[in-house]
Amino acid sequence: MTAPHPALTLPDHVSPEHRRLLDEVAERNLAEHGDDLVAMVLTGSAARGMTTPRSDVDVYVVLTDEGARRRTTSHSETVDEIPVSVAELEEVPVFGTQWWYSRWSFAWAPVLMDRSAGRVGAAVRRQAVVDVAEAESVLLEHDRLDGWLNYAYRALKNDRDGRGLERRLDAAESLPWLLDVVFSLAGRVRPYHTYLPWELRTHPLPGWDADELLGLVTATLDGDPDALRTTFAEVDARCRAHDARRPRPVLGPVIDAWGRDLELLRP
Repeated sequence: MTAPHPALTLPDHVSPEHRRLLDEVAERNLAEHGDDLVAMVLTGSAARGMTTPRSDVDVYVVLTDEGARRRTTSHSETVDEIPVSVAELEEVPVFGTQWWYSRWSFAWAPVLMDRSAGRVGAAVRRQAVVDVAEAESVLLEHDRLDGWLNYAYRALKNDRDGRGLERRLDAAESLPWLLDVVFSLAGRVRPYHTYLPWELRTHPLPGWDADELLGLVTATLDGDPDALRTTFAEVDARCRAHDARRPRPVLGPVIDAWGRDLELLRP
């Protein structure tokens, strides 16, 4: 006999309409998959209290391997159901691969039901975490630290040489690299742009005021040289702090390799 439909554990901010839709998703999937239905994970704006009147509901339907083989993602005006097997959920895509940025969809994502004795919850949390080895891979092997330094330096060089448009373009180009750097240093996957202010205000990076960082991001988009230099000083300090916890320095030498060019980057 199929187990009864378990009650969903929903965040308080989920609207009555979205609660009704999620109950329907659970009932439909239980009827279709029975014991192959393992869990449901809410994502998107509904998971984070950011819905608008136009928002739909995005939900991962976690299934056994057998159940997932019979499903594809379904889209409607009200609900997107994304099937995933437990085994797929426990795979952790590495930086630079196709599914890396899907990892943030699990950040702060509530598990609505879990029939796996906590296995799904642990996998969801792991998706959103960047461990030390991953962080150093992002920053060093994938050159995100050196790449950010390069764009910041080019923006400041353009400022020095009176090239205003070029300064703003390079400053704006630096931001994705910067966000990869600061979130990796914090052990987290960088959020999608839509959720950046929400994440920084709800889950601030350690030791960095959310409004201060968002102000630097906004000023950098305008090509503000002071913002670039202030950001450099903060990132430099965080890289040195990272190195102090490691057997040998790995990030400081990347910065130091810029030599006399650092004079342009320092406040």
